Amino acid sequence: MRLLVTGGAGFIGTNFVRYVHSARPDWHIRVLDKLTYAGRRENLQDLEGSGRYQFVRGDICDPVAVRGVMSDVDAVVNFAAETHVDRSIMDAGSFVRTDIEGVWVLLEELRRGSPAGDSTRFIQISTDEVYGSVEQGLSKESDQLRPTSPYSASKAGGELLAMAYFHTHGVAVTVTRSSNNYGPWQYPEKLIPLFITNALEGQPLPLYGDGGNRRDWLYVEDQCAALLAVLEKGTPGAVYNIGGGQELENSRVARAIVEATGASEDLIRLVADRPGHDRRYGLDCSRVRTETGWHPVTPFEEGLARTVEWYRENVSWWSGIKSGEFRKYYESMYGGRLSAGRGPSAGGKV
Repeated sequence: MRLLVTGGAGFIGTNFVRYVHSARPDWHIRVLDKLTYAGRRENLQDLEGSGRYQFVRGDICDPVAVRGVMSDVDAVVNFAAETHVDRSIMDAGSFVRTDIEGVWVLLEELRRGSPAGDSTRFIQISTDEVYGSVEQGLSKESDQLRPTSPYSASKAGGELLAMAYFHTHGVAVTVTRSSNNYGPWQYPEKLIPLFITNALEGQPLPLYGDGGNRRDWLYVEDQCAALLAVLEKGTPGAVYNIGGGQELENSRVARAIVEATGASEDLIRLVADRPGHDRRYGLDCSRVRTETGWHPVTPFEEGLARTVEWYRENVSWWSGIKSGEFRKYYESMYGGRLSAGRGPSAGGKV
């Protein structure tokens, strides 16, 4: 198997490359990554001497770069995307370019006839956020998409375009919609790595709204196992929900992080909510379980403990990140909210 992983130097991409490199020792893996703020080549540097891994710096929106890396591959797994809802509120244009136009460039190269033709598998990584807020019950793959943020709208656009190329041009597309991932190598702008690193530094944990928003949490290694199962056993033209089945309120996650890091619960600060903050997501994952045999195996408490341990042992990886561009972003997003926020001792219920 000759596998192309786009966005392979980001969070889930890094974990997936490492997982496949270990689980499939006869596979050759090529990574294409633009190395924007959340992509780091050093995440995979120890694989570069293996003879089965190649890194190429490039943008999925660049047809020349895409053609150069896709000419001899059997499968493409597309992680390349702008992914943070907060940033999409600030700058939707970059999300449209990467999450829709970039997908189009990849699909066009497959349509134009790489040597492997339409037998080249294409896995488009999407998100449970395309369903919009689901107050009760679980979303099925056949449910209507109701994205509410620029991020989720761009991901919905990318996956719909991918499916259009399956139906119109016969490109062997499969879509996965995953719940919130967490684990090692996650850029510290998302809730769990931000709260872990802030807690380790003794900094406030800015919790949106009343802390009651609910998410289903999936340890990233379980996600990688699911994606490999879909790649090997999934059906072209199908959509697969991938969830951890571990739904928690954000306030509960914050308290679990405080406990796991040994920090004070006084660090938790309720802050003004972000616009259009979906209240809840939930996924029906019966299709992926039935068709591939995959199921998640990591309890949230165990996965969180592993994640906290990784950030404790890799301070040099994230401490440099939390300066420069990140610091400017953090201040613009949370500075005013924190100054007006409140913690449990000030009357905020967490």
